[in-house]
Amino acid sequence: MLCAGSKPAWRSARRSLWILKEGAYVADPVAKSACAGLLPVTVGALSLEETDIGVLTTVAPYLGRGADLSAAMEKAHGVTLPGPGRTTGEGDARAIWFGRDMALLVGPAPDAALAKYAALTDQSDAWAVVTLSGEGSDDALARLVPLDLRAAQFEAGHTARSQIMHMNASITRTGPDSFLILVFRAMAQTLVHELKTAMEGVAARR
Repeated sequence: MLCAGSKPAWRSARRSLWILKEGAYVADPVAKSACAGLLPVTVGALSLEETDIGVLTTVAPYLGRGADLSAAMEKAHGVTLPGPGRTTGEGDARAIWFGRDMALLVGPAPDAALAKYAALTDQSDAWAVVTLSGEGSDDALARLVPLDLRAAQFEAGHTARSQIMHMNASITRTGPDSFLILVFRAMAQTLVHELKTAMEGVAARR
């Protein structure tokens, strides 16, 4: 325990986490991303990297206001409320179906007008976000996900809420050989471990 005005006794990298403020040393938290120190990883033709997709906001339309919300989203952000298993928009603003009566607005902070039609919740710090890409990415996910994610069934712009092993996840195909994956932030290390193991399994068969 530190008394007011006393100085931390240890000599390590931790010392940089303390700052002198109003005559006392206090903790100075260092912001880190969910996968800091874990990624990127490349195995054969497959790559896994952390992805910054901006602000994440869940959008849950009030009863009977879905159409109004969709119009407001399009006016403010150029995206509409997606249907089940789909995404809308591209580039700096996207909307991802995130479950029954819910979407995830990705990129911009939500326009204030949306609050008239939906409950808005900032989820930016709640999720670990990674991109799995490269030839065989769907083969790697096939080892972990109980869904058919092959391109013939799961096209670019398709999305699903499912599980990666035991982790609840959002999985979106963003291209012929790329997927955007979200899991709860607390599961970041486990996600990287499971995906890396699957990537190694795919590479070993090529």
